[in-house]
Amino acid sequence: MTETVVESHGSAAIPEAAHRIEPTSQSKLDEALAILEDHKQEWAALDIDERIDLLEQVRDRAVEVSERWVQSSVEAKGMTFGNAEEGEEWLVGPSAVVSNIARLITSLRDIRDYEVPQLPKPAYARADGQVVAPVFPANGFDGLLFQGFSAEVWMQRGVTLANLSENQAAFYREPSPKGRLALVLGAGNVSSIGPMDTLYKMFVEGQVVLLKMNPVNEYLGPLVDEMFEPLRTRGYFRVVYGGATEGEYLCMHRLVEEIHVTGSDKTHDAIVYGVGEDGARRKAADDARNEKRLTCELGNVSPVIVVPGPWSQSDLDFHGMNLASTVVDNAGFNCTATRVIVQHESWKQRDALLDALRNAFRKVADRKPYYPGAEERQQKFLRHHPNADQIGAKGPGHVPWTLMHHLDPNDRDEICFNTESWCAQTSEVGLPASSVAEFIDRAVEFCNERVWGTLACSIIVHPKSLKDPAVAEAVERAVANLRYGAIAVNHWSGLVYGLVTPTWGAFPGHPRADIRSGQGVVHNTFMFDRPQKSVLRGPFRMFPRPSWFVDNDRALAVGPRLTYFNADPSLARLPGLLWASLFG
Repeated sequence: MTETVVESHGSAAIPEAAHRIEPTSQSKLDEALAILEDHKQEWAALDIDERIDLLEQVRDRAVEVSERWVQSSVEAKGMTFGNAEEGEEWLVGPSAVVSNIARLITSLRDIRDYEVPQLPKPAYARADGQVVAPVFPANGFDGLLFQGFSAEVWMQRGVTLANLSENQAAFYREPSPKGRLALVLGAGNVSSIGPMDTLYKMFVEGQVVLLKMNPVNEYLGPLVDEMFEPLRTRGYFRVVYGGATEGEYLCMHRLVEEIHVTGSDKTHDAIVYGVGEDGARRKAADDARNEKRLTCELGNVSPVIVVPGPWSQSDLDFHGMNLASTVVDNAGFNCTATRVIVQHESWKQRDALLDALRNAFRKVADRKPYYPGAEERQQKFLRHHPNADQIGAKGPGHVPWTLMHHLDPNDRDEICFNTESWCAQTSEVGLPASSVAEFIDRAVEFCNERVWGTLACSIIVHPKSLKDPAVAEAVERAVANLRYGAIAVNHWSGLVYGLVTPTWGAFPGHPRADIRSGQGVVHNTFMFDRPQKSVLRGPFRMFPRPSWFVDNDRALAVGPRLTYFNADPSLARLPGLLWASLFG
């Protein structure tokens, strides 16, 4: 599964990182798989109260390792301690994982007591019959901490209000579930991905898991092993190390029955079809060499549709930082980083929003391009757009915030639309339209047909714009028609990932020979079997300033407190968390 950086459409191909931990030998891989094989049926048949007890133990250990977890991530990524960068690692690492565990515990208790996870509000059917299930706020604390936010999971056709509960928690409806062994190939960018993918395979799909750490962040492996120690000692979980060679061996191993990978479409194709000329031939003929069930999240060229409206300068400044934060976060190494800003060609504030974005980039510190090949990928984009704005330090070891703007929407070969850059890069394009409603419809068509990927996108719309019935209808039509697995209104689609009650994964239906952003979902703590997409809605402006904005140093105070709160929600912990969000 060796990858090389090539000029092609799709997600980024990443050179293999240098190893910090020696790859696990084949004999040790065989040993780990044999242990899991011996215990997979025991895990499948385990009493639900025992599962809850094990999850509670994992939650407690996650809290115990959280400070070391964040410190390791900050050091390895070359980030700065004591500011928003450290806070960022708390929010996307321990806080998210502990929240995921807590919500799984709630769902397991619901399954024990009511047979299926219980929704916070009743599901409803849209006018066309599509079933929508509210999943956030899931409780009163969510409502207090995320005022004005809501999230829903929209179901695939065939799911009805009458049979919705029959399309939840499939594993737990089986009278005699069969044990299965899953391989999880961890991602290297966000520290919570590997643990949360593992939690999903184990506690939603009922499989024992071998987690192979990604070479980029394999330094976290010992902490993950410590966190999952209650599962490891029972023979239900193992963590191993290595790169493409070890991944290839494991994917083809006779004991591995299912695979989940967070990576690139090129990794998917290497697993399914192989590499080189033989792999290309197999893909062209859709002749898979690996027929195992494979779920995957494979990246995206994430768009943001900006609806024209009566924006003030403070609105522009807020959303300039909103957009910049999605690019700056994690140095741009996120599949939800904004890659294409879609604007109305003749909106009088189009350039003012770009100025606000530039100003936001100027306010934030440079980030280390810690992911292999970042400088080369930025240069590839600059070869196509040599006059792009570059804000921040330049030269070896740097990737400045890079903005390509006023692109041609009719250019079928535009790299910014076709290829995920996987670095600190974004772009902007204007679409002609005779009205705001027409623009929204055209933007949806552009994102669906011209922008690569189906993982996540956002729409930003001023509340005064929604007072126009035609605009309001067009926005709702957009939410319904966008073919993305996650849609966020007014905020970063990455929040859908972080909330964990929504689903996280590509829009369903990709054939394996054109897999795009992948297939299957994770997170999904209400355990829907046939989800189509998740939709997050939030206020156009917020106070206090969102903790995920990269200029908000209060994130460092919020991150640890939110982690501890997620582990043990209580009224006693709430004032300190709210105070931290307001004053740090």
